[in-house]
Amino acid sequence: MKILGIGNAIVDVICKVEDGFIKENGLTKSTMKLVDETEFKKLLSSLKIEETISGGSVANSIAGLSQLGNKVGFIGKVNDDDLGQKYEDGLKKEKVEYFYSKKKEKLPTGTCLILITPDSERTMCTFLGTAGKINENDVDINSVKNSEMIFLEGYLWDEGDPKKAFDKAIKNSNKAAMSLSDLFCVERHKPHFLNLVKNNLNITFANEQEILSLINAKTFDEVITFGKQLEKLIVITRGEKGSIAILKNEIVECESKKNLKIVDLTGAGDLFAAGFLHGYVNKLSLRESLEKGTEMSSKIIQKIGARLN
Repeated sequence: MKILGIGNAIVDVICKVEDGFIKENGLTKSTMKLVDETEFKKLLSSLKIEETISGGSVANSIAGLSQLGNKVGFIGKVNDDDLGQKYEDGLKKEKVEYFYSKKKEKLPTGTCLILITPDSERTMCTFLGTAGKINENDVDINSVKNSEMIFLEGYLWDEGDPKKAFDKAIKNSNKAAMSLSDLFCVERHKPHFLNLVKNNLNITFANEQEILSLINAKTFDEVITFGKQLEKLIVITRGEKGSIAILKNEIVECESKKNLKIVDLTGAGDLFAAGFLHGYVNKLSLRESLEKGTEMSSKIIQKIGARLN
């Protein structure tokens, strides 16, 4: 197997809203907020659902890798409920091998409300449900050892059981990559993430905001210096400024595609990672890998949702 993803198994519920809805509900545009089940249902009660789809950041990347013809798998915790079944069916449809046996849990399968405003930005409210309760027993050690690389998401990292699951996966992996996921994740777990980036990961994916926050940098030049000293691959997306890969003294930049009809930015980072990792595991150059990432993210932002058809 090329890549095994380990992440939050979340069912995405996509709704279109006006900017006022974001303000009225005290949300911060373009970020992800963790909510409880009550708040989730309250937000959803007044909205029209556009689409329901198997999601989760790393799962989206893994589905993208599968569509590019790679043999991939995924581990993520769901409940043996209706949404859990939908989730599993969604992965199988994408030809992703699912290395998790669902059972009855106290908490339901996780769901993420994705609110798309007229400017195509997405604001997320996530009720993690049982997804956030992943533990080391949920990590299938053979699937980790039998994959060339594991791909983890910062959203999943938390003190206690999720950390143990992370540690077990990284310890038994051939190579480990991770996405920092979101600014709020970085702010919440900064010392832990910095330790992972410096000592445990072969590849780190981040956007510009996340990496600046992680290393407490004021300018992007500081990020370049950090990347060179790290001696491990770091891949950064910079929105309209394109993307950059840093490995020791090698710095490769790729421009973003222009004149796109942007509909929804959900999954842009996830599909970028899919394209880049496809290049990496198939021995393409850093430049070609960045270009593949850019191509995949350009496709996904021109449609609703985080999965290409």
